[in-house]
Amino acid sequence: MTPRLPAIDPVRHVLLEAPLVRDRQGDSLQRQLLTRIRDAILDGRFPSGCRLPGSRDLAVDLGVSRNSVTAVYEQLGAEGYIALSRRGTKVSALDRSRARGHADPAHAAPPRLSERGTRVVSRFADAAETLAFRPGVPALARFPLSAWKSCFDRAFKASGVSALGYGNPAGEAALQGAIMRHLAVARGVRCEVGQVVITEGAQEALNLCVRLVTNPGDTAWVEDPGYRGAQTAFQCGDLKVEALRVDGAGLVVPADAWSAAPPRLIYTTPSHQYPTGGVLPVARRLALIRQAQACGAWIIEDDYDSEFRHAGELIGAMQGLVPQAPVMYVGTFSKTLFPSLRLGFVVLPQALAAAAAPLLKETLRGGHRHEQLALAEFIDSGQFSRHLGRMRRLYRGRQALLRDALAQHLAVPHAVLGGDSGMHLTVRLPPEYPDQAIAEAARAYDMAPAPLSQFALRARPEDNGLVLGYGNTSESQYPALVQRLSRLAQARRARRSA
Repeated sequence: MTPRLPAIDPVRHVLLEAPLVRDRQGDSLQRQLLTRIRDAILDGRFPSGCRLPGSRDLAVDLGVSRNSVTAVYEQLGAEGYIALSRRGTKVSALDRSRARGHADPAHAAPPRLSERGTRVVSRFADAAETLAFRPGVPALARFPLSAWKSCFDRAFKASGVSALGYGNPAGEAALQGAIMRHLAVARGVRCEVGQVVITEGAQEALNLCVRLVTNPGDTAWVEDPGYRGAQTAFQCGDLKVEALRVDGAGLVVPADAWSAAPPRLIYTTPSHQYPTGGVLPVARRLALIRQAQACGAWIIEDDYDSEFRHAGELIGAMQGLVPQAPVMYVGTFSKTLFPSLRLGFVVLPQALAAAAAPLLKETLRGGHRHEQLALAEFIDSGQFSRHLGRMRRLYRGRQALLRDALAQHLAVPHAVLGGDSGMHLTVRLPPEYPDQAIAEAARAYDMAPAPLSQFALRARPEDNGLVLGYGNTSESQYPALVQRLSRLAQARRARRSA
């Protein structure tokens, strides 16, 4: 049958070059025709002003219903690809200079991150949570899923569809109260329910702190080496980041720093410095609070994994040392429970919590409501404390076995830092054993130790080493893994020497 399309040859050729395929498992005939015409317009095969055939003629020649063609034309018209009128259907005038990769090479440039974004991402590399020695991942296989499911089922049954909508931007009252009661007993934190703000992990809590108390250009102090998430939050907030060195006990503040670079915001991990493992003595904590009060600075106390204390009692939080301390206390359940839960929190000073309430309503949306309610019951029922106790014993044993494996099988000079808390050990190496090269080589053997140097904003020779997470790595693997790391370190030293 001779086609009856009253269209120019290029249009006729494109529309009839291949039949539409009736396939129940594939796209419908209507979807195929829509895609064919849309692609031809974007590719430039149907130029602007080109007339398309009438719906009746096109339906006959393609063997589809006229309703299907009409529906395709109406959709293309709604999207702006074609103009429909009584005098015919024409392709709209479009700027296709950058569509489908047809940009002029002389003028087109690939999209780029901002200088700030480039600065942030260039230092970091991600790794799968299942890789051995990745820091920050808890023992996922040891999480009590059945107990969690029971709490979640009860929360869902009790709240039902009412918890499907937006909730309180600061979080569910039940979870705020559960966190308040737990922190008062376990961490010595002083607060009321209204001071607890539930966030989507600790990173959102850090970002919130930056928004609440700083302006672009303000100075922020961070530990060096220190937690990269805090560095990212400050850099993305356009703050002037000052790196302050840490010693074996944590953050060191030079006497002249308060006048030379007065801070608006200070980040510290006093109960378990990350990644070196130091514990900031109470005298230095009190001095930091006193000096921050004197210069109008705020302190972020990140208490990310200090629930896992392996020697003696838990170290109390800095937040509870002084009434009305200018301390924003940040915590997360990604380390104590599991990362995909994506629930963290920040305890704001009372006056700040009251002043920030209107801003919280504008910037937060109160999600994960069923998860929050389940977590509240998980805490109040005692399941959380029991889980922490089990994990504390597990990590204590794993850390001891990892220390033994390092002593026996790491045949290069090294020093083990910290270790009284948490889920990782930091191994300092001489500079001739390049930590980034060793870590990169370890990926090929399903290991993801973190290079110590990447935690430093201003790396020094002593910032060379490996951060070994043992939380989600079985102790039975330690001897073989450490032997492999030892061989990789020796090979990288030999390669550098050559």
